[in-house]
Amino acid sequence: MSWSASRFARRRSAMIAGLVVLLGLGLASPALADSGNGPSAPGHSQLQPGNLLVSRSVYQNDSGIVAGTTQLPAGCVTGCTPAVADGTYPEVFNNDTVDPSFGITSEALLDQITPSGSLVNTIEVPNSTQQGVPATADQMVTSFSSKSEMALNLSTDGQQVTFMGYAAPVGALDVSNSNTPGAIDPTNPVPGAYYRVVAQLDSNGKFRFTETNAYSGNNGRAAILSNQGGADLLYTAGNAGNGANPQPEGVVLGAGAQLLKPQVKAMVAQKPGPPTPVGSFNINQLGAPADKIGKDDNFRGMTISNNVLYFTKGSGSNGVDTVYFLDTTGTACPSGVGLPVPGALLPTSALAYDASVGLTPNNMCILKGFPTTLAKKSTNSFPFGIWFANANTLYVADEGDGTNTFAGGEYTDAAGQTTAGLQKWVFSSGTWKRAYTLQNGLQLGQPYIVPNYPTGNNPATGLPWAPGTDGLRNITGRVNPDGTATIWAVTSTVSGNGDQGADPNKLLAVTDTLTATSPGSEAFVPVKAAGYGEVLRGVSFTPGTSSRGD
Repeated sequence: MSWSASRFARRRSAMIAGLVVLLGLGLASPALADSGNGPSAPGHSQLQPGNLLVSRSVYQNDSGIVAGTTQLPAGCVTGCTPAVADGTYPEVFNNDTVDPSFGITSEALLDQITPSGSLVNTIEVPNSTQQGVPATADQMVTSFSSKSEMALNLSTDGQQVTFMGYAAPVGALDVSNSNTPGAIDPTNPVPGAYYRVVAQLDSNGKFRFTETNAYSGNNGRAAILSNQGGADLLYTAGNAGNGANPQPEGVVLGAGAQLLKPQVKAMVAQKPGPPTPVGSFNINQLGAPADKIGKDDNFRGMTISNNVLYFTKGSGSNGVDTVYFLDTTGTACPSGVGLPVPGALLPTSALAYDASVGLTPNNMCILKGFPTTLAKKSTNSFPFGIWFANANTLYVADEGDGTNTFAGGEYTDAAGQTTAGLQKWVFSSGTWKRAYTLQNGLQLGQPYIVPNYPTGNNPATGLPWAPGTDGLRNITGRVNPDGTATIWAVTSTVSGNGDQGADPNKLLAVTDTLTATSPGSEAFVPVKAAGYGEVLRGVSFTPGTSSRGD
């Protein structure tokens, strides 16, 4: 059985004390003092340019969860409810019906595969289940079944890949909605506290980790290392808050777009300070009354293109579900919508906080041409991953609306969607326009078989266990010499699972002609499928890979 969170915290605190003693004697281990010089991932060869990396997690059945006995949410004192299912996959996620914050931390894996899907090797991110990895060692986990986590992004110099998780042991409950230690929200029903973590992996398989107090009450989703021209900064995207309104200052500060300085110290020696927000959007920029402070910045996907940071928002009832960019000039969008200013620089400093309005200034803009309808009124915009093929061609993954209505052998709402899938946007006449949405081969709403997965209906929901594709989440792409672009995409799902984020999903690929203005015969083809107890989350190329296929 995996370590409990309390044991993890006690052993970590003891190690910090021991490290202080060693430092005083001048005997500190180099591996403890500088995780950037730590060993390569055990038993794995170097990453090879030209391959893909796919982030994956595997659920481990938890005998510590007992139906009718285990109280949820984890660590609750008041408002507790007994679990309705034990720790067996996938039934364990029926506990979502009594604990909306329910989740279980699990190991994070990176599969190196060829572009066609052949497995090269698997790198396991250090975690508490590995032999020789005590609670005090550098490590990170993800949350099963948090569907928006583990995006993979190459650094601006293309030599490192970054992603986000938690400083926690495998098997801890409700971590993805816990507070962070430096931003406690007393109204959060999950009383536990865990740092969020950014992981950096280089081509030699070496990890570095940076802890943060950002995203208290929710999850960090993506990170990009900016390391060209003397820069050494991490930009991250995520969401914060799991309590009452108004949210505490630390929660608002820790939402959305963040700025971090990469750490070289071991995690036990790091002392994260307050969150450092680098970007903020508020719907009052569009002339609309303000939403819940901080929730307009519920960001999911992100990328850097031509020295500009782009973000997506595609969930929640606040803000606008659309594509944004961060404006460092203060001139790009006086009314909340605009285009990046040529020659603008990436941001290097944090925003201020005003208790009455939240973060200031509001320095983010909706990219001109993309939706501006408020999320509470919108029904067909759910952007996630984004990839620029060139300055005038942008591919946006839309994950679908998540509605799992089922009739006649299919998930009817998913099957009828017209904007879910891979949207192609082109820049023309001073604005971005959606040219078309690629759906051929996605088989939206069609249930598929997962070996060893339950058949029939889930008694808790009355709907089939079998998942169907609902849209796409994280993506990456490559421009080919023949004027086409190949895009690899991780699917989203709908099902009768108690938590649709726990469904085994797929990695698909499609090749599109860049100059095309309407879809042709191109179709998504399978590259990799998650098995029983597995989920796929992010995809990127390996460090050192050219952005072009020549």
